Amino acid sequence: MTARPGEPPVPVLLGPTASGKSAVAMAIAERLPIEIVTVDSAQVYRGMDIGTAKPTAAERAAVPHHLIDVVEPSERYSAARFVADAREAIALIRARGHLPLLVGGTMLYARALIEGLHPLPGADPALRRRLEDEARALGWPALHARLARVDPATAARLEPGDAQRIQRALEVFELSGRPLSEWLSGPPGAQGGDAGGHAAGRDEADGPAASPRFVRLALEPGNRAALHVRIAARFRAMIAAGFVDEVRALRARGDLDATLPSMRCVGYRQAWAWLDAGDGPIEPMIEAGIAATRQLAKRQLTWLRAWPDRIVVDCLRPDAAARVLEALRHACRL
Repeated sequence: MTARPGEPPVPVLLGPTASGKSAVAMAIAERLPIEIVTVDSAQVYRGMDIGTAKPTAAERAAVPHHLIDVVEPSERYSAARFVADAREAIALIRARGHLPLLVGGTMLYARALIEGLHPLPGADPALRRRLEDEARALGWPALHARLARVDPATAARLEPGDAQRIQRALEVFELSGRPLSEWLSGPPGAQGGDAGGHAAGRDEADGPAASPRFVRLALEPGNRAALHVRIAARFRAMIAAGFVDEVRALRARGDLDATLPSMRCVGYRQAWAWLDAGDGPIEPMIEAGIAATRQLAKRQLTWLRAWPDRIVVDCLRPDAAARVLEALRHACRL
């Protein structure tokens, strides 16, 4: 999918969790004929509504949203699949004469779409099972320490309990003999897998040269402590809205377990472990969920700051939506 001459770039509104991306996007929809393409690796899963802060039914009725409820939580969804799905959505939205606005906080997906996929080794189920067995015996911090010896750059940006990413980084190293940080430092290629380990097939549309042009708009907090307050308030609101019952219903399906990417999502991982432990006092689980969400926000901001060409708007400003709209109009010549 190539951009037609004179076609405006596609705006991508990114930001950490609780930065108000959805509210800003809905405000923009009151001024421009947009359709929203969600850039979120958790909202793709059906039945995971409260803990992923999905837009409400009323919001989805008012503004078309794409790439929400795409797969079952028992399935795996990859950056490679996101790129294909997002490109298709962008093309269809443009064909309707509307403006696609990509909105979300999964920076890996955004990078894969904008810059292309790195040619990482594919997943190896047997190796993953071995690493999971070792983690059960030794703990993920021990595997994080192992990663620090072979790939200190990747280990430095991961928390010792970040099981999915530690596992993938060790898998890449064992399969290729090269650290993940070395793979990611090179230019993206047209063939490969994402950092979650899902192999991408050959696709002639892959790679930045065959993509539409994009403009990055970033909602970032001028005061990190204020964002932390928002994160805590939102997590507690999710608990009040029935988040624990949502996780109970997911567990009752019988086809899910704590090792699946869906159940490793922030919040779900903590709630699942708490239910495994027997429904003790809920406050420690809430605090663990809030802490994990803060760590997620920190990682998201690290990703954002690696893109010097982004247009930054302070998400804490009361006029944040107006400023994003102004920047979007200017960047996309609207």
